[in-house]
Amino acid sequence: MARPTGAPRNLITDVPGLSVGWADDHDLKSGVTVILPDQPAVASVAIHGGAPGTREIALLEPEQTVEAVDAIVLAGGSAFGLDAGAGVQGRLAEMGRGFQVGPVRVPIVPSAILFDLLNGGNKSWGDAAPYRDLGRAALDTVSRDFPLGSHGAGCGATTANLKGGLGSASIRLDNGVTVGAIVAVNALGRATVGDTRHFWAAPYERDGEFGGLGYPAPLPPDAVDVRTKLDALSAGANTTIAAVATDAILTKAEAKRLAVMAHDGLARALWPAHTPLDGDLVFALSTGQRKLERPMADMVQLGAAAVSTLARAIARGIYHATPAPGDPVPTWQQRFGGTRA
Repeated sequence: MARPTGAPRNLITDVPGLSVGWADDHDLKSGVTVILPDQPAVASVAIHGGAPGTREIALLEPEQTVEAVDAIVLAGGSAFGLDAGAGVQGRLAEMGRGFQVGPVRVPIVPSAILFDLLNGGNKSWGDAAPYRDLGRAALDTVSRDFPLGSHGAGCGATTANLKGGLGSASIRLDNGVTVGAIVAVNALGRATVGDTRHFWAAPYERDGEFGGLGYPAPLPPDAVDVRTKLDALSAGANTTIAAVATDAILTKAEAKRLAVMAHDGLARALWPAHTPLDGDLVFALSTGQRKLERPMADMVQLGAAAVSTLARAIARGIYHATPAPGDPVPTWQQRFGGTRA
């Protein structure tokens, strides 16, 4: 069994061959995050929420022709945010990247959006939503390092009781394979145990990365009460969109299985998850640099690592969120920072 060890940045970019870019508008309270592989990456997706918003998703199914993608886009803005994928696609075309069809190249940029239109930001953009430009700007900032919390696609994200955000985490297994996750947390439910400061993802935490609090003891009576945004916000203001990635060489079908398994990370970090009003979605990418010596056994380990890493990323996104004027809910730091609740 592979024993997990630390990875340098604790970001998805610890996976060799990946960079991340971001752009946001804090008056708008929304933004875009781009995951850019150095070379086209094998990819698939699993959608378990009931209200997804997507672009170029069908081609990620294992039976479809195109094997690899040029970028993945996570964006705010609800359906308006799908324009971000077009912005990234256009910029990639200028860079000469894309699936070749005769003399032309078509960049493959699957995208997913979350609903952040009711978070107190200024959405009066008239007849031209800003997401195409934000997508281009995000691609132009790609780096191995990027900020967590209220940035990129997580800029204006919220949960039922706390402000959401952009989270990321990584892990390196004993066999040398790296697994990373990135997520924009905008869930219908909560990432904390009842009204405590403790995260549902606590069993997976490494090195105190979101406070080192563990679970409350005993569990509070309201730990599993179903409290959602429907208690305070309008229906539809939801969705957790994520990507997991590895440098292991995977087929498209194996990437699909990795995405399916990774969804357990949402279920272990958010309560409830995969509701009819969430668009919960996980992309899976392979940069294809390390051969799996024991394909079946190693896939089990990869899937488990994807679960724990995504759960950690969710908690980190909320832990690092920062306040802004007009927020409908407080940040974790505002509500719990420096207390022993």
